[in-house]
Amino acid sequence: MAIAAAPPLKLSPYLDPQQQPRLQTEFNPIKRVPFLSSRNPLLCVCKLHRYNFKCCLPSSSSTNSVTPAQYYSFLDESYRGSRVLTNEELEKLKALESFVYLQELESGSLWVRVMRIEEMDMTVGLLALSFAESMLMSLQYEALLRFFVKQYLIERRASMPHAVTLVGFYREEGGKRGEELAGTVEVCFDKRGANASPPTPTPPRNSPYICNMTVTKELRRRGIGWHLLKASEELISQMTSSKEIYLHCRMIDEAPFNMYIKAGYNVIQTDSIFILLTLQRRKHLMCKKLPVSNSFPEPDMSESGF
Repeated sequence: MAIAAAPPLKLSPYLDPQQQPRLQTEFNPIKRVPFLSSRNPLLCVCKLHRYNFKCCLPSSSSTNSVTPAQYYSFLDESYRGSRVLTNEELEKLKALESFVYLQELESGSLWVRVMRIEEMDMTVGLLALSFAESMLMSLQYEALLRFFVKQYLIERRASMPHAVTLVGFYREEGGKRGEELAGTVEVCFDKRGANASPPTPTPPRNSPYICNMTVTKELRRRGIGWHLLKASEELISQMTSSKEIYLHCRMIDEAPFNMYIKAGYNVIQTDSIFILLTLQRRKHLMCKKLPVSNSFPEPDMSESGF
């Protein structure tokens, strides 16, 4: 659901790093925003360290739930819109409020949770820089990218609990730099959270889908991208009974492709060569079936390219 004060916009084509940029805007008060629908190729593939992690969801027997000081209510946000939530949606929204993924890395600590409203601007900045870099755009377009990315995030936020933006925060060992935004990733859980205009090859609309992942440039090669993917899968396993997860990977992105293969994803369809006529890069649609107990192999850093 779009915010009344911010009419939906259409970017032609999508703000998608898999396409060549033609920055033309079309204001449309009816259609939903279709851009930013595919994953960002700047996924950082790094070493998985064998430490325990916690995935916190509301449970009467859970010992990993967040403290009252960490609790945050999405129901209080003006960005949520006026849509009336069902009881099932309310329960899922509470689960999202409490979700925390913790991981100790060699160089510091990482925790991943749902983006809060006061973190939207910094997330917008990270995504805008990432898309500008991946599309080889001049930084003079950053302000324009920020505008469209923020409109997109506002709309996607209104679709919770059917889709969500996760953010990862990193603290270097010793704490000299303090907490800093390390990365972000978007997760869609079902057809109500699916983007109106998904990229090709088209994934099933009612299946979980991971996209728009990026890691802060200065923090790459630390295992953050790998754990953003792992946190996304962990949340999906808690939020939906569907065990098939989909994502896209450009054919030219060899390092992310190798990482996805190691994580258990398989290619199920590839764009036709004729997609090049539309100035798009050819993409693989990849799928992974989550096991009952989700475990990740250790990635080979020598092949990751990050």
